[in-house]
Amino acid sequence: MKKAVKKSAPTKKAAPKAAADWRRATLARVRGLIEEADPEVTEEAKWKKAGNPAGVPTWSHDGIICTGETYKDKVKLTFAQGAKLKDPAKLFNAADTGATRRAIDIIEGAKLNETAFKALIKAAVALNTAKKPAKKKA
Repeated sequence: MKKAVKKSAPTKKAAPKAAADWRRATLARVRGLIEEADPEVTEEAKWKKAGNPAGVPTWSHDGIICTGETYKDKVKLTFAQGAKLKDPAKLFNAADTGATRRAIDIIEGAKLNETAFKALIKAAVALNTAKKPAKKKA
């Protein structure tokens, strides 16, 4: 007797992997732009948890500049003090318009204005370093 073989439906794992590739590539490009704009920037993974063991890439220079998170449909760059930054190129496009943070959502296929983005990074660093307390004399 021949036993019927159940064929499972193709998994959807391939699609998220493909989607992850553009997000990873976008985040890698953003990482490069941040390092070009501020060679003294430090990057660390913050807010590690079971659902995201790698954590959230966070770039700092005398305070947090921005974070980079990947979502199903976008890469989100959230500037910790975004509301205090001038954005003449209108890069901040996320719906969250809080009193402190501002974010840039990059969807698949979108092109980031790299010159304006680096200027935004430099402005965020300048804001952070301006509020840094003066060193006490020993």
